[in-house]
Amino acid sequence: MKITASALSLNVDDVTASADFVKQYFGFSEEMSAEGFVSLSRSDVGFNLIFLKTGLPSFKPIHMRGHRADGLLIAFVVDDIDREYDRLQLEGVAITTPIETEPWGERFFQVTDPNGVVIQLVQWMTDPQT
Repeated sequence: MKITASALSLNVDDVTASADFVKQYFGFSEEMSAEGFVSLSRSDVGFNLIFLKTGLPSFKPIHMRGHRADGLLIAFVVDDIDREYDRLQLEGVAITTPIETEPWGERFFQVTDPNGVVIQLVQWMTDPQT
């Protein structure tokens, strides 16, 4: 198998609110959109981030159509976690989980988009392979 692209699709109530949040604060660009759908990308992320309007008639599998993107988080590894923490605070983004460092070297914090999708920024302070 050869995978040529990847995407993460999330059902949300307000597609525009989530799309605007990641465009404004995380530098994503809109690649395509339609009623109830938007696909966003960044050249350095490696996948498209797609927001779908909860309940779209075309959503499959049908039994998942009304589910929302709650209980999950999107993690982005960054090269300067403290700079990103300061930048987002200065830009008025509410911090969901303040910055902390785990004993195994993962330094992170979390923010939440308008639909409740948690975005976690991470920097490894030690090599996670060791």
